[in-house]
Amino acid sequence: MKALFTSLLFASVLISCNSSDKSKATSEESTEVATTTEATAQTKKQLKSIETDDDLITTALMAAPAESRQNTKVIGYNMAGEFVTLKEGDSEYIVLADDPKKDGFNAACYHKDLEPFMARGRALRAEGKSAEEIFEVREAEVKSGEIEITPGSALHIYYGPNTTFDPETSKVEGAKLRYVIYTPFATSASIGLPETPTAPNHPWIMDPGTHRAHIMISPLVNEVE
Repeated sequence: MKALFTSLLFASVLISCNSSDKSKATSEESTEVATTTEATAQTKKQLKSIETDDDLITTALMAAPAESRQNTKVIGYNMAGEFVTLKEGDSEYIVLADDPKKDGFNAACYHKDLEPFMARGRALRAEGKSAEEIFEVREAEVKSGEIEITPGSALHIYYGPNTTFDPETSKVEGAKLRYVIYTPFATSASIGLPETPTAPNHPWIMDPGTHRAHIMISPLVNEVE
């Protein structure tokens, strides 16, 4: 009888301990979930929508090399829809800010020697020319020497689906960088690159044999700036 009582007492203690351990584990899991949720919410709170001209400037400059951002000129549409110089600068780069009237985010940084070529494209677009017409006009003008594209001139494109950014870092949520290096009239045979991408982040030549021939370097699928 005494042995039976001892066995029952021991079993009761084990059940009590297991219940205590389960309660503790559940409590710790709940705390961990709550902490994770709170951290996620805090991260979301840090993001800001692009709502002002200053926001357009600070996010656009992320397309430029970090060491040149302070002295780089920024142009583009302001929040009122006017194409203006948003920020003066005298570095070797010009940055074209995101158009706030369009979905997603797209800012571009290019060497200042490309500005005549870029400006001509904007002017033709403003005249209502189609992409094909713009291509044909600039092709003829580059061939005639009216517009010059310096081989090796680079274009950095900072783009993504969102228009929210971290005000502390100026990084746009989910944005990536894609690079273009202009090589007018180059072909796959002349520079030794394929005409189609073989893998993410691998260079290839686009528009070969034309004035717009350029080397493309796209980001890795999961690479976020």
